[in-house]
Amino acid sequence: MRTEAQAVVIGGGVIGCSILYHLTKLGWSDVILLERDELTSGSTWHAAANIHGLHDSTNISRIQHYTMTLYNELEDETGQSCGVFQPGSLYLAQTEEREHQLRLQAAKAKLYGMNFYEISIEEAQRLNPMVNYDGIRCVMYEPDGGNVDPSGVTNAYAVGARQRGADIHRFTPVTATDQQDDGTWIVRTPKGDIQTPWVVNAAGLWGREVAKLAGIELPLQPTEHQYFVTETMADVEGADRRLPSVSDRDGEYYLRQEGQGLLVGAYEKNMKFWAEEGTPLDFAHDLFPDDLERIEENMMNAIERVPAVGEAGIKRVINGPMIWSPDANVLMGPVPEMDGYFCCNGIIPGFSQSGGMGLMAAQWIIEGETQYDMFAWDMARFDGWATKEFTKARVQDQYAHRFAIHFPNEERSAGRPARVRPIYEIQRDMGAVFGLNAGWEHPLWYADTPGATDTNGFIRQNWWEPVGKECRMLRDRAGIIDISNFAKYRCKGPGAADWLNAVFANNMPKTVGRSCLTPLISKRGGIAGDFTVTRVAEDEFWVIGSGLAERYHKRFFKQVPLPAGTTWESQTEAMCGFNVAGPKSREMLQRMTNASLATADFPFMRSAMIELGGVEVLALRVSFTGDLGWELHCKTEDQAQLYAALLEAGKEVGAGPVGSRALMSLRVEKGYGSWSREYSPEYYPQEVGLDRLCKTQKDFLNKQAALEVMAKPAREQLVLLQLDEASVTASNADATGGEPIFKDGKGIGRVTSGAYGYTVGMSLALGFVKDAGPGDEVEIMVLGQPHRAKILPAPPFDADGSILRA
Repeated sequence: MRTEAQAVVIGGGVIGCSILYHLTKLGWSDVILLERDELTSGSTWHAAANIHGLHDSTNISRIQHYTMTLYNELEDETGQSCGVFQPGSLYLAQTEEREHQLRLQAAKAKLYGMNFYEISIEEAQRLNPMVNYDGIRCVMYEPDGGNVDPSGVTNAYAVGARQRGADIHRFTPVTATDQQDDGTWIVRTPKGDIQTPWVVNAAGLWGREVAKLAGIELPLQPTEHQYFVTETMADVEGADRRLPSVSDRDGEYYLRQEGQGLLVGAYEKNMKFWAEEGTPLDFAHDLFPDDLERIEENMMNAIERVPAVGEAGIKRVINGPMIWSPDANVLMGPVPEMDGYFCCNGIIPGFSQSGGMGLMAAQWIIEGETQYDMFAWDMARFDGWATKEFTKARVQDQYAHRFAIHFPNEERSAGRPARVRPIYEIQRDMGAVFGLNAGWEHPLWYADTPGATDTNGFIRQNWWEPVGKECRMLRDRAGIIDISNFAKYRCKGPGAADWLNAVFANNMPKTVGRSCLTPLISKRGGIAGDFTVTRVAEDEFWVIGSGLAERYHKRFFKQVPLPAGTTWESQTEAMCGFNVAGPKSREMLQRMTNASLATADFPFMRSAMIELGGVEVLALRVSFTGDLGWELHCKTEDQAQLYAALLEAGKEVGAGPVGSRALMSLRVEKGYGSWSREYSPEYYPQEVGLDRLCKTQKDFLNKQAALEVMAKPAREQLVLLQLDEASVTASNADATGGEPIFKDGKGIGRVTSGAYGYTVGMSLALGFVKDAGPGDEVEIMVLGQPHRAKILPAPPFDADGSILRA
């Protein structure tokens, strides 16, 4: 066995073998895979192995589409059969909401050139005559859908990797992973040790145990999962072709042909955890006892839809383990706090995603970044707040609602609250309806009475009118927004300015009391983040960024060594914040302080330490609402006192609390982008209007990549669009993000954010388009149906910035 390697992959399931294969495909041949038992042990061997292309996330759809296409290529390349069957898949909608979801997916498929489209009930009946289509509102067809052979696919990846020089060692358990002083790792096994700069944890059911060898706690929890295969069925045996699979998610089961019978699987409400204290090391090709009573309700739904299922005998039952993350997405990426440790754990639809997941992992390890923005999969979206209790509660919810629609703006309550601020109960008693942001509870909107909850759907919901009231209150008078969930940092020391200048693309403020906006540039030259940096002393800076991305951004910050005597510390838990904005915000705040807030004394993009309502705060003259306003940051222990003072002062000018849904509407009225929507590593600075903040006269992180991409023409441009009021009124729906944009029947872009602009009387959307500009008429596929829209030449609120700077 080699004693050195470019990377060591731990785990010989389909994902580990795919990562190994893609590492070799991108040029690394000195790579090793270690498997404690036989390849496919754990979850891989007993998987139903269905494949499908469409997902609510556009980038995950791209990855699944790549995977489906790869399998046939893999067979040709390696000579190893993947057992690919692609008779197509039928997607059934029983409800209006499911119809909206499927039509939106069909519109995305058209935009991205994927094969997924609506067919008539008659055509569906011809394709699969075993199905009872009564009550079905619409049917979508994916001609490439189907299934593969789990062992065949895994071995094809393994053969392909070996052909390019990789080594695979079966029956070679990893006993330790020890990081060395130089950042490399020693991977220890009974057969010898291997030194490597990259450890890749793809250990499946044992992902938690392998992570613990390096001192890492992963939020993962296994469950049982069942499917059964029927005896031979006459309708299947007598068909002249393989029947397409059936995705009846409203019925909460899946169904496809297996041999001359049918395979039926379910995600039952009465789910069952497994291995809560750790996965047994002697578990391999094992199964659990049958427990079909747990999925009886799902089985009855399947029988109602395909009556022949109820008449067939059961040939075999598979009851095996799966391992889940809290949101059912993979935990993927380098551990931000470590060098050279890569995770790829908690994969559920492994055979729909294995190829794309392997490609993304290989790109990340070798090239430093994936070609797509994969924050939805990034392990950095969770941190220590995702405790074992939280993880179990979320996994239970995810499993039991596996086929439920994930609606726009939906907030699920399982496992919450995980983290709260001192004023949480005060806000709750005021009627706050909370959302989850990096573990924190933060107010989305305020109901008239406490105890209200969101309704969910694709059309306007119960919060639509209350959010409008909050927006109008702020624009007419003032509003108080809790922004404590923003990430906050302090950089202090003699090298603070130099370090920040080396990290961020803009020039750091040279004068105490001044602020700047700055991008953080990614490895490929895109936008890794956007920050506000304020110089609060000669050797001290205050930095504010996305709270959701705080752990993600650690990877970038640690790439530039801190100068001696200089510190960089998160203040997100130690400090809280409020944004007070609106035309009466100055009048309101001035009553609470002796410091002058007049424009001449406190202009836009300035800061000062002031006393406000008896609390010392860092006041910044900025506002994400686009209105006159201040951000006010105080110690966490002072939050309740400051909030009480703000609410009391607000009464005198007719101001009150405002939630984050209103903030979304207000910032879209102003045309402001936000991280993970308009700002992402996929987008170049000139495409989002941030190129002017990239000061190329100095050096900064990933400057060369920024220079290269900014030298190219913009591939597409961020624009603000106004939807036709009649179209919006007819559908009772606004854009929310992800909707394709078409012009003259041709796909030209997609929406990234959408909201109703209550104070400008417009349904608005931010999005990226190509070959279109201000004044052009386009169509946005809201609910998957065309809604007329036009590209605006300027934001409808305060286009010249005079209100913001007043």
